[in-house]
Amino acid sequence: MSCFRVLLAIIFPPLAVADKGCGSFLITFILTFCGWVPGVISALVILNKN
Repeated sequence: MSCFRVLLAIIFPPLAVADKGCGSFLITFILTFCGWVPGVISALVILNKN
C-alpha cells in the first residue's frame, strides 16, 4: 500500500479500489453509502490483500 492509496481510501474509499475489480468497487461503494467508516475499513482491507 502506498501512502497515496491510504489517503485516497480515507477520503473517498471507492476510488481507492477502482482498479481492483468491479466487485470490490461495488462492495466498497455500498458500504461507503451506508456509512463512511465501513467503507474506509473495506477499502483498507481490499488494498491490504496481496
